[in-house]
Amino acid sequence: MKDSPKEIIKLIALDIDGILTDGKIILDSEGREIKVFSAQDGMGIKAAIDAGIVIAFITSRRSKVVEIRASELGVKEIYLGNNKKLDAIKELALKYGISTDEICYMGDDLIDLQALTNVGWGVTVPQAPDELKSNADYITKKSCGDGAVREVIEIILKRNGLWENLIKKFLGNDIK
Repeated sequence: MKDSPKEIIKLIALDIDGILTDGKIILDSEGREIKVFSAQDGMGIKAAIDAGIVIAFITSRRSKVVEIRASELGVKEIYLGNNKKLDAIKELALKYGISTDEICYMGDDLIDLQALTNVGWGVTVPQAPDELKSNADYITKKSCGDGAVREVIEIILKRNGLWENLIKKFLGNDIK
């Protein structure tokens, strides 16, 4: 287990259901989807983007709710209905001219296993199957949909040397 990434992380790719949400898929009687997101995860995503880290959503489901949340947070890389998550990661690495070693991937189920094991820092949550946990570099202390993404972003920002500037910004002491 690696408590922090070995390399500087330049891109964080996130599964949605079971990472940014608690994994429940709620449909109302009209077939409309409802998802619950953590505000702390959202704040972490915005902080990462402000620090120059690319955020990508990669999910096997198609969801208007995910598109709306991505737009709210400023996430520009969205892969909906994508069952080949490693292919999306390779595409992102090529697009941004980075190595897969500079990518963190967070996933929670077997469909995420290939992506999780082929990046610089593969992360999962405590609710994940044993096969994911035994192959992950890190298992979050926080639960899925309840701050796990924020936990990982804080670790990455600290590892990348960007955390202090973020704190100074929120104290009103921006470094220019």
